[in-house]
Amino acid sequence: MDTKIALRKTSLVDYPGKVAAVFFFPGCNLRCPWCHNRELLAAPGSGEELVTLEAAREHLEKRRSVLGGVVLSGGEPTLYRNLPSLIRFIKGLGLSVKLDTNGMAAAFLEELFKHHETRPDYIALDLKLAPPRYGALAAGPDLKDPGGELEKSAALIRASGIDREFRTLVFPRGFITEGDIRALASLADDSPWYFRSFRPGNCLDPAWDGFNSPAAGEVEALADTARSLGKNAVIPR
Repeated sequence: MDTKIALRKTSLVDYPGKVAAVFFFPGCNLRCPWCHNRELLAAPGSGEELVTLEAAREHLEKRRSVLGGVVLSGGEPTLYRNLPSLIRFIKGLGLSVKLDTNGMAAAFLEELFKHHETRPDYIALDLKLAPPRYGALAAGPDLKDPGGELEKSAALIRASGIDREFRTLVFPRGFITEGDIRALASLADDSPWYFRSFRPGNCLDPAWDGFNSPAAGEVEALADTARSLGKNAVIPR
């Protein structure tokens, strides 16, 4: 049975500097209560309009002259075991590949990086909370040490030579703290580290829809902490 994904046919914002299609893969090995893609964490077909991966490939073939790249996102795309063959296919069309990941599959990333035809051209790694806090986000017992897995993935990405960015959501009520940023700083390098504001709406845990976005000063304070540690913290405008 062909894998089904959510497809954004054209995006100007998901791949820096490129017109891209975005593939959203269902399923994730984390359960972040603030996640906005709740439909992708449920059973396929339970809200999100999905298309077969074959149909998505056909879209790329038709639009290859217009598109510059493809973003593989989710959910969590590294859960899809045939991802290497998909990356080969995309690169074979002359398109670049951006991979969005939560960093919970270090061995899988390492295997992708070994071969030119499966190496992403750009990677975005989420840095959610201090690694010791990741246990509260794991979807089940299969992730024995999610914080350690994040650290391994970050080290692989830093050493890969692949263009990259790091991403952190800032929450209200001090849910993510200066201490979290200090703990995460060693996982980032001088690549852009984006600090974006949480916005309520369609959260996995409906209680989070009752929270406000953080004040601008809260976002700036955490970005300043990262900058004080020599990091390239960016607040998108």
